[in-house]
Amino acid sequence: MKEKIHPEYGKTTITCACGAVYHVGSTKKNIRVEICAKCHPFFTGVQKIVDSGGRVERFRQKYGYIQGEQEAKESGNR
Repeated sequence: MKEKIHPEYGKTTITCACGAVYHVGSTKKNIRVEICAKCHPFFTGVQKIVDSGGRVERFRQKYGYIQGEQEAKESGNR
């Protein structure tokens, strides 16, 4: 292997939003995640809403009402 081209590998901590902490080896330090094996619905069997709005709703909240949107709805109803 060539020297000085590989990232440094060491122990790090992965912290989940639910509070679970994992100590693993990685090239990054102090990783934060939103979902882990302790809180993911596939592993727990409990459905939990993570995203309360879809892409379109987030877009509308971010950029507000778009003028062309109303015109497209009116022409589509005819």
